[in-house]
Amino acid sequence: MSTRIFATAIAAFAASFVPAFAEAQEPKSAAPQATLAESSKKGHVEAGGISYYYEIRGEGEPLLLLHGGLGSVDMFAPIMPALTEHRQVIAVDLQGHGRTSLGKRPISLEAMGADMGKIVSELGYRQVDVMGYSMGGGIALQMAAQAPEKVRRLVIASAPFAKSGFFPEMIPQQESVTGAMAEMMKDTPMFISYKAVAPDVSEFPRLLDAMGDLMRRDYDFSDAVAKLTMPVMLVFGDSDMVRPEHIVQFYQKLGGGLKDAGWMRENMPKNRLAILPDITHYEAFASPALASTVLPFLDGKSNAPNWAEQVKK
Repeated sequence: MSTRIFATAIAAFAASFVPAFAEAQEPKSAAPQATLAESSKKGHVEAGGISYYYEIRGEGEPLLLLHGGLGSVDMFAPIMPALTEHRQVIAVDLQGHGRTSLGKRPISLEAMGADMGKIVSELGYRQVDVMGYSMGGGIALQMAAQAPEKVRRLVIASAPFAKSGFFPEMIPQQESVTGAMAEMMKDTPMFISYKAVAPDVSEFPRLLDAMGDLMRRDYDFSDAVAKLTMPVMLVFGDSDMVRPEHIVQFYQKLGGGLKDAGWMRENMPKNRLAILPDITHYEAFASPALASTVLPFLDGKSNAPNWAEQVKK
């Protein structure tokens, strides 16, 4: 594979699931260590034959936080203080990612969604709010569809409900990812961050194979979307890797964007759509705008002014 084709394929891979950065840097131990020090509890919990690493931080209503592909709980470090200021965050390293071993099971959004439901119960929670970014958003969708009684409010960030939601030119490039690329990725931030915490670094080629298998699979989770009973917020960047038409279709499947809300908000749907300005897929997970946008929704609040109330005043 030529260097140009490899670079394009990795960029497409990143656009699907991976937290991308402007340039690769040497691993810095200070940030992960500081992050871990803030954890009130951490460890491993088994679900679906996978021993998942988790961390619990902060106080308040519980929020399950799910990262993107080839990332880990550490990718949320820039916004974690805002989330933990009045939330108890349960952050999980997903199958094969971060401090969680790959195991022998194929990577599946549906299977990991079921695992997340088991994990929150195992950790003693009856119901949690859930926010997932990119691959984590697909897992959050599956968890909420399979066990709606365990999810109070749901945020899906930068994740389509179907493979067709990606820009079409990216799909064949995503599907070309295999473990053969592992050696060429040694200087990328994806591998550098993986190497810093993975229990077995030699699993990296297998992880790439597993992620490639996942991306070669066609899917449409419309049936899962139809099962969502809790309030849902969709969040995308205005320059995200998901087509704008697909974003609108996703919101409409949730009952939004079908008619005017009414000047008294009498037709306002319970679900929300947020488009963050000046944000791509590669920055969304670390943007302060993500935290400030989702927290009022997760708290069941609205700061929208009401015209009739203004007139009465």
